[in-house]
Amino acid sequence: MRKKTLMIHGGISVDKNTGAVSIPVSHASTFKQEGIGNFQYEYARTGNPTREALEALIRDIEGGVAGFAFSSGMAAITSVFQLFSSGDHIIATDDVYGGTFRLATKVLSKFNIDVSFVDSSDLKNVEKAIKPNTKAIYVETPTNPLLKITDLKGVSKIAKANDLLLIVDNTFATPYWQNPIHLGADIVVHSATKYLGGHSDVVAGVVVVNSDQLAKDLHFIQNSVGAVLGPDDSWLLIRGIKTLALRMEEIEQNTNRVAQFLVNHKAVHKVYYPGLDTHPGHEIHKTQSRGFGGMISFDVGSAEKADQLLRKIKLFTLAESLGAVESLISVPAKMTHASIPKERREELGITDGLIRISIGCEDIEDLLEDLEQALSE
Repeated sequence: MRKKTLMIHGGISVDKNTGAVSIPVSHASTFKQEGIGNFQYEYARTGNPTREALEALIRDIEGGVAGFAFSSGMAAITSVFQLFSSGDHIIATDDVYGGTFRLATKVLSKFNIDVSFVDSSDLKNVEKAIKPNTKAIYVETPTNPLLKITDLKGVSKIAKANDLLLIVDNTFATPYWQNPIHLGADIVVHSATKYLGGHSDVVAGVVVVNSDQLAKDLHFIQNSVGAVLGPDDSWLLIRGIKTLALRMEEIEQNTNRVAQFLVNHKAVHKVYYPGLDTHPGHEIHKTQSRGFGGMISFDVGSAEKADQLLRKIKLFTLAESLGAVESLISVPAKMTHASIPKERREELGITDGLIRISIGCEDIEDLLEDLEQALSE
């Protein structure tokens, strides 16, 4: 099936018992057994019919062997990191989501799991960071919030040559535009709260793996830790994914227009968007993704200028999240990446004047007019 069709008919799209084209929500916490060990479902933490339909869908749209749904994006990422043991080393993209950085530096460090952060847009940095105890490479592409691009085929070659797992956070790109498993990744993670849900009404995380062994290992962790997604949220996520293709196409058109507007505005110092041919990762991104996505970051020069814009903006909602039908705006240094020390943020380029916007499905002329008036002196 082609991508648009797969979003609607992938996984378990029809209830086998009733023929319902909307998968029923199963609230059962436990299930009758015909005999000891003779059951279809045992206990809702281990398996749930609604969650199973979602997990089959995300498996299919990412092109993996198995899918898993968690109670949040961070629960999904944490569960993936629990595949590793004390003494292991992981290489991660330097410009990662603040929550991932916090997990690595404040939580995993307590379990003697060491994480090195490097600019993975230059593969030489990844190769230099490999140690005898390195077990995995973790990348975001595009990154949050500077939209850096990592060559997935290239980093996959490095991972395979050194017997490392390649884990890719595909939240920004979405499975409609990019499929890391097809490019050599072993594990793909998403904050499904974002584009997969798409309507700011569900918090969830998903993981897709490329092998039966990883599926077995991750299911053991999912069942043992118990950070599973509930049936109502699973159903909302299935419904959101059905319109993912339509939303991403509309968002893509809007975002291209906004990026061009910002590049040509005198109040904007720098624009980060892989769809611009001036972006350093533009050509690589074109080879591994079918679209450029709906995220743009731009620098207005100072915290004062950023605050001024936020006071004047009307249609862009100041909020922590992204990937919804409504356009959102944030200041990473004070919001999503506030957990990263200021010195580290400035080293990366996450300045106090950096603004991140998530473009939605509003009329593009309204969005452009809102940005124009907010950027005016």
